[in-house]
Amino acid sequence: MDCKLMIDSKKFWDKSAKKYAKSTIKDEVTYQKKLTITQQYLNKNSNVLEFGCGSGCTAIIHAPYVRKIVAIDISEKMIEIAEKKADKEKVKNIIFQQNTLEDLDLNKEKYDVILGLNILHLLEDVDYSIHHVYTLLNSDGVFISSTSLIGEVNIMLKCLIPIMQFVGLAPYVTYLTQKQLINKLTKAGFSIELAWRTSHESIFIVAKKTIL
Repeated sequence: MDCKLMIDSKKFWDKSAKKYAKSTIKDEVTYQKKLTITQQYLNKNSNVLEFGCGSGCTAIIHAPYVRKIVAIDISEKMIEIAEKKADKEKVKNIIFQQNTLEDLDLNKEKYDVILGLNILHLLEDVDYSIHHVYTLLNSDGVFISSTSLIGEVNIMLKCLIPIMQFVGLAPYVTYLTQKQLINKLTKAGFSIELAWRTSHESIFIVAKKTIL
């Protein structure tokens, strides 16, 4: 990842952390369904990684169903909030780290499930990140993601995004379509178990690692 881009992204999310943590879920029914689907792939022995964990809410919900979660985010402010939430809920099996996916040691630890929720469209090199996820998974591992399909939003919003970025009101985004994202996953070696279009502009995907 470009160093300047990484710094700018970190600054944006550090600045946005408190507001983000206070925001409410827009579609609670869809969120709960995502949680239920995800938990079908979890068990008490699961070693889980969540990258782009934000303020830690989803990791904390899944924690009782797994052995351990490593939850990382580029923003140290987000991690501080997440750690406080976990302490309040007395959750002990989550390790929160200020880190990026690319900086994780591929030889150190493997995971049964990796979560990338509302994060892929915020990354500069999606292909590299998906490949990194593939390498970090165990041989029968599962990658679960939800992604905003910025490449499919209406033309007015596409024109507005650069203006919002210029004034600091929006982060970097990658303009993905559903077809492009699924092609990237299959090219990396994943088979698609579920591709659920949760809205006109979002998709929830369960992808299983296959041996290339």
